Amino acid sequence: MKRTLEKLAAEREDKYRAFSQKLEEIKQTIPFLERKRTLFGKISPAAGKFLSQLVELAELQDALADARDREWDALGSNHVGLIFKSLEWRVDGLAAEHQDVQLLMKKLAGLRDVLDRLLAALEEKKTPAPSEVRAILEPLRDWRYAGFESRFRGSAQDVRKQLEVYLPYLPKRGRVLDLGCGRGEFLELLRENGIEGAGVDLNSLMVQACQDRGLHCEKGDLLEKLAAEPDASLTGIFSSQVIEHLTPAQLQQLVELGRRKLESTGVLILETVNPLSVFALVQIFYLDPTHQKPVHPQALKFLLEDAGFEEVEIRYSAALGDERLRDLPPADEQAVILNQNIDRLNDLLFAPAQYAAIARRR
Repeated sequence: MKRTLEKLAAEREDKYRAFSQKLEEIKQTIPFLERKRTLFGKISPAAGKFLSQLVELAELQDALADARDREWDALGSNHVGLIFKSLEWRVDGLAAEHQDVQLLMKKLAGLRDVLDRLLAALEEKKTPAPSEVRAILEPLRDWRYAGFESRFRGSAQDVRKQLEVYLPYLPKRGRVLDLGCGRGEFLELLRENGIEGAGVDLNSLMVQACQDRGLHCEKGDLLEKLAAEPDASLTGIFSSQVIEHLTPAQLQQLVELGRRKLESTGVLILETVNPLSVFALVQIFYLDPTHQKPVHPQALKFLLEDAGFEEVEIRYSAALGDERLRDLPPADEQAVILNQNIDRLNDLLFAPAQYAAIARRR
């Protein structure tokens, strides 16, 4: 649409220049005709030329008006398209928020029952058990982080699009465990592609959201869940935006457990924020106060290889093309050198925002 608008604007400018040029010719002809009319009192050949110029002027005026109308129509259509696109984004956002509200209402209904029991105990002058109070606080804490992720992680549709690139790496058989499955976007992708998937997450609200959509998901600690799996029982282990929440010791434990729980041709995929991108560090990693420390891709690759994984691939994603600094036209040698420096700066500041280590067990 942008190129169409530019083409129509250029066409209008060409018509306007031709119109202005013809109008200037007529202005220069009019004094000459007036002198001829005064001397001879009749229409001369110059008058005939003037009339033909008037005809051309009228034709150019029509063409100019037509070009202008088509440009305005295109601008109007583009504006309407942008409005509908904006409304579509807002509707998607409202639908996601509606699901969140429904989930919250379920939790509030459960909390009301707990409060009723606590009130009855207090009326009988009984001291509530810590577990009963914890049952109230835990959903509230979970809701706080679920709201944080809903705001900053992106819509479920956007997350699905980012995660679907990992499907070809996984075997089309067996069982895949999603560690820290969150809202269940990857579990849905597995189900849609005929792959058995199971998820685990600490956040009770996210677990409930997965279960409401018929996804196999349990609440619990991901390391404990992974340790409980039989050895060599999984064809795939997947974890997106989780390992930056772990301590170095926990990450090492995850890698070692992962290799033991995968079958001989199993695949482990760990996606995280890319610390080689200054933008990603500032705008993504440090945005979340629950992040422990960034994981360098080469350090993760070494950790996986040291644990016995083979064919470890580092795959970068979430390019920041719109953020990158622009090159200069290569007019001379200095511009070429400056562009090379701009490229180096772009690679430092705006490298892809995330990466995944894809490791195969052999």
